Amino acid sequence: MGVKLTCIVVDDEPMAANLVESYVEKTAFLELKNKFNSAIDALEFLNTQTVDLLFLDIQMPDLTGLEFSKMLPKNTRVIFTTAFDQYALDGFKVEAIDYLLKPFDYAEFLMAANKARTWFELLHHKNTPQISKEKEFIFIKSEYKQLRIKLADVLYFEGLKDYIKIWIKDNPKPILTLMSLKSLQEELPDTQFMRVHRSFIVSLKNIEEIERSQIIINKQRITVSEQYKSNFLTFINNNSLNL
Repeated sequence: MGVKLTCIVVDDEPMAANLVESYVEKTAFLELKNKFNSAIDALEFLNTQTVDLLFLDIQMPDLTGLEFSKMLPKNTRVIFTTAFDQYALDGFKVEAIDYLLKPFDYAEFLMAANKARTWFELLHHKNTPQISKEKEFIFIKSEYKQLRIKLADVLYFEGLKDYIKIWIKDNPKPILTLMSLKSLQEELPDTQFMRVHRSFIVSLKNIEEIERSQIIINKQRITVSEQYKSNFLTFINNNSLNL
């Protein structure tokens, strides 16, 4: 169902506030924290408690909904409810999620509430650390056997016509397998490996030095060809300290 949003209803007309309250109560992803007929009372409530969403009338005595909306915390959002459509532009100027023109039915209410839910789901996704689950190994057919290759140990792949040489740490001889470099590239995580030449895919974490257009891995010099230079330079720029 996604996130659940806490909300309050603020409307100086009791019947209008009651109607919005009934809509909130039948909406599973909304949780009503309170209802107010005065913006001043609602402001006092929000001085000690936070909510995600306000269903807020605009034309109210003492403090209008537009004035009130400018006092809210950054991530508290507003859906305006009003009988006067001339406020629509002002509502969007204060970054309201939506604008409900009275009288509105539950279908209209639900559409606006769903916009708020989508906004908060995007915010939640943005603020949640994304754990990268990288591929740890691949199986390679070599001499009638399926070899389990740990990707962290691979230095680079070298393509030779229909064969690939797989150069592994602490292994003086490469593993040979019958496949194309293009097919292999599709199976490799692009955060760990990059094709830098028509004949080479390198392990990015095992690069020791970069000298002009050459990568040095385990004393082997691999030229970055023009076709792949742009992607490689982007990788370098994103991982360089600008001192």
